Amino acid sequence: MAGRPHTRERILDAAEALFFRNGIAVTGVDQVAASAGVAIVTLYKHFGAKDNLLREVLARRLEAWTRHWDAAVDRAGSPEDRLLAVFEAVETFRAASGPTQWCCFLATASERAAPADGRADPVFDLVRQDTRLVAERLSRLAEDARCGDPDGVASVLLLLYNGVLASLLRGSPADPVGRARSAARSVISS
Repeated sequence: MAGRPHTRERILDAAEALFFRNGIAVTGVDQVAASAGVAIVTLYKHFGAKDNLLREVLARRLEAWTRHWDAAVDRAGSPEDRLLAVFEAVETFRAASGPTQWCCFLATASERAAPADGRADPVFDLVRQDTRLVAERLSRLAEDARCGDPDGVASVLLLLYNGVLASLLRGSPADPVGRARSAARSVISS
């Protein structure tokens, strides 16, 4: 029993690396099992299906991302700096994360259509949860910073945040986090 968390974590690590380096659709569970050094039956015993595995990878990433953002907000010295902490969190999160091609949530959204007709999709629900978390938190932090239009500021910062993530994938422009932070300061002060 003591080996279970270790095996589970190895599977999650392998899945995360393969899904977000090679792509979700093209990565088979057999590849994940081989990379984790486990039998395919062990992977299925822990996760049951590829969607469950993907959901667990995303849940773990969301938890890690939230911890980084919480820490960045806690380190910030002013309400404005707390609002801008999202950009510091991107830097610290990327530095601490394993090698992935880009944001796991954007990658998942790009490979997986939103469910039609309101059908349940636990994987896509995590993508929505991530988006909602970022948008709601930016709005609250904009209120705390006494921005004239907190929801409008939050929307622009969400666009900048998404732009940073896409720019990191493209490799251009240089220093997208710094540029977005500067643009966000302008938005906040206007």
